[in-house]
Amino acid sequence: MEQSKRIKLTSILTLVLRTMRMPLLAIVTALLAGALVMLSSGDNPLVAYWGLLRGAVGSLPALSQTIRKATPFILTGLSVAFAFKAGLFNIGASGQFLMGTIFSVAVGVNFAGLPAFIHMPLAVLAGILGGALWGAIAGWLKVWKGAHEVITTIMLNYIASLFAGWTVYAGGTAGQKPGPLSDPEAAARAISETRDVLESARIPQLFPQVLDRVHWGIILALLMALLIWWLLWKTTLGFEIRTVGQNLHAARYAGIRVGRTMVLSMAIAGGLAGLAGAVETLGLNYKFAPEFTGGVGFEGITIALLGQTHPLGVVLASFLMGGLYGGAAKMQFDSGVDKQIIQVVQALVLAFVAAPEIIRFIYRLRKPTREELLQEATAAASWSEE
Repeated sequence: MEQSKRIKLTSILTLVLRTMRMPLLAIVTALLAGALVMLSSGDNPLVAYWGLLRGAVGSLPALSQTIRKATPFILTGLSVAFAFKAGLFNIGASGQFLMGTIFSVAVGVNFAGLPAFIHMPLAVLAGILGGALWGAIAGWLKVWKGAHEVITTIMLNYIASLFAGWTVYAGGTAGQKPGPLSDPEAAARAISETRDVLESARIPQLFPQVLDRVHWGIILALLMALLIWWLLWKTTLGFEIRTVGQNLHAARYAGIRVGRTMVLSMAIAGGLAGLAGAVETLGLNYKFAPEFTGGVGFEGITIALLGQTHPLGVVLASFLMGGLYGGAAKMQFDSGVDKQIIQVVQALVLAFVAAPEIIRFIYRLRKPTREELLQEATAAASWSEE
């Protein structure tokens, strides 16, 4: 019995090391490539990366900024990763993020007088609903007409962006009416934004005496990562989702309702991205303006791939990306290197993760044999079932 447990533990450790090896090598290689770019420009990469590290975790304000950046990254990364488990490529986290933002703001700026323990959860749930509806549309189009989710989610991103802009449109001199969520005072100054969400709808700050503007959304994001892991590997629905993603024909043969599973998977993925929009608005910005959204939704693709579409990997990748963005300004201040180099590093990480053969070629790594993959898969399955 002890020998069997020892063998199983060894197989699991081998699986973890093999799974983490490629992302880690991709990160290291991207940082080295970034260093070469800096050297070619006459900059010192050691000074730059030391500044990056200090800007990411070198102080409590720096750590706070990294956590703030990582919070929506975790949720959008989970969104892309969850859809991927069902064999779907969700490029629409950006649009789902926007719809979650709009839905949560619509609740957050209204219903004055509601107690916080009702108003705040209601606004968060509205954000989840907005993202879930937007994701379900893409899933339904795929099931109904076979429309590829990459195309439909990209198109839905544009629609969501235009819709969100319309809701806060400030109006104009030609008699155009302001959008339904537009702040009248801001509209008078030709500024397109909503009113601040009410105090009762805001997500409270987490340890405000220690951390700077870090809210309870980070705890919610981590709980969602745990929930998604449990859903995927501990429930019948999760088994059906993974089966559909691995072999569509086998899933149909086994009696799994593939269409329902696809729509539900995209709805859950959209809900996660919508939740990202809700916590970012209710916990940090307290209003919606088009310039607040940034590229959070698209970062989810990088994070999901870097995290190997596993919830734990997504969390780790999110903090890494949060640190890269959080420390970019300090890096630029200390070394004079343009902070846009972080986007170069990020793009290289994505390229190396998406094309692991490049990493294998650089480091002369061999592919795992079929027997090794089977042993690791068996170990992973047994570990998940325990």
